[in-house]
Amino acid sequence: MSTTIAPLAESLPRFIAQQDPSAIAVLVDNHTARACYPLVKPLLPKHTLIRIPAGETHKHLATCETIWGALTKANFDRHGLLLNLGGGVIGDMGGFCAATYKRGIAFAQLPTTLLSQVDASVGGKLGIDFQDLKNHIGVFKLPDAVLIDPAFLGTLPPRELRSGFAEVIKHCLIADAVEWERLRHYDLADIDWATTVAHSVAIKERVVAQDPTEKGLRKILNFGHTLGHAVETHFLHRPKGRLFHGEAIAAGMIMEAYIAYQKGMITDSQLDATEEYLFAVYGRVPLAEADLNPILTHTLQDKKNRAGQVRMALIDGPGHCAYDIPVSKSVMREALEYYVGN
Repeated sequence: MSTTIAPLAESLPRFIAQQDPSAIAVLVDNHTARACYPLVKPLLPKHTLIRIPAGETHKHLATCETIWGALTKANFDRHGLLLNLGGGVIGDMGGFCAATYKRGIAFAQLPTTLLSQVDASVGGKLGIDFQDLKNHIGVFKLPDAVLIDPAFLGTLPPRELRSGFAEVIKHCLIADAVEWERLRHYDLADIDWATTVAHSVAIKERVVAQDPTEKGLRKILNFGHTLGHAVETHFLHRPKGRLFHGEAIAAGMIMEAYIAYQKGMITDSQLDATEEYLFAVYGRVPLAEADLNPILTHTLQDKKNRAGQVRMALIDGPGHCAYDIPVSKSVMREALEYYVGN
């Protein structure tokens, strides 16, 4: 796999020429069909356009059937190429469909959101939601290329950009203390996105290269995600109250930083700095006492668990992270209560 950060006008034609596919399909959703596909279409030879509804609520097997059906109707053989043009949902689901169609065809990620550029498109984690559980069905399969064009970030509404920024913050907290100190004094309006994306991608690629299938070190990339994913899942089917991924992960990072503090892994001033910045950027997820038990139930399906025991990645001082830390239900409840009452 290669990751290229450059204008698509340069990277995409070169990649297609190297790949020499028998056919090309482009997967888009309602948003990227309107805002992004017109920028990509002139760069492509003859191709099939596959359009699906936007959003996490469509990241399931029925949508996969639509994608597989479109590839079949277009007589795609095993030498075809699927280009996934969109955010994390498009990349996760499009990659999963490519990895399983005829036992695998080539695919490339063309991430258009900050979240997908710095996180979802890199590392080869592919999958879909199942029975209200996020990314419950999936595979590890590296794309043939990740082609990142920071210009796409200009198409994003502010809330979408802010959501992706949570993964940037996470990468700094787990792997770069110096960058974390710099970043937490910046406003989003001051960020140089091309530089920031490159920095985040480099951190994730370095970790993934050492542990492609998440047997050990790669688990540090899940800091904030055990409770964060549980919160996100809890809100998944509330059309008016649904959270963006980064909003839930920001809440999860505050909760899990509190657990790290309780375990003596960070100081009270480090906890204060973390939660102060995350609350300033993301505000507060509206959680009530009645939400806590359902959220705790969702943690039982976390993919890092072993033998029914919840295990977390927790920061061990800014810029460092430990993994496989057992955490009890009572400790997680205390962290949720801390978030609600803080």
